[in-house]
Amino acid sequence: MDHTLIFTCAIAVRWGDMDAVGHVNNAAYFTYMEQARVAWLESVGLAEVVRRPQQGPVIVSAACEYKQPIVYPATLRINMYAGAPGRSSFETHYEILDLKAPELLYALGKAQVVWVDHEQGRSMPIPPAIQALLPPSPVSSEDRR
Repeated sequence: MDHTLIFTCAIAVRWGDMDAVGHVNNAAYFTYMEQARVAWLESVGLAEVVRRPQQGPVIVSAACEYKQPIVYPATLRINMYAGAPGRSSFETHYEILDLKAPELLYALGKAQVVWVDHEQGRSMPIPPAIQALLPPSPVSSEDRR
């Protein structure tokens, strides 16, 4: 994996996350990934960056590969990984595990995050404070010269 572990958090499964079949609804997995992204920003003191009405992160694609059903009660461990950023975007990847039995992998997920100027309706450079938290871009042999 070309991604660096940048954050880990615990999330309690709520009774309301369950569906009629008796396991966590598939949409809740995306909420868990979202909670991890927000908790990451809060943990480094940058929650206000995403609350700016003029700019902020937008998810342009997201995916989840379900491995095992999650059943209430459970506490999850979400490992969040990030790839090297581009000018305005970066990839995040997630492992959704059982906190008490971390060998139990419930799902793998990913989301492409793009920083957007909401007033202009287009991408903009990732703020330096966020850029500094992400892994560095790989240096090619040409860049070393």
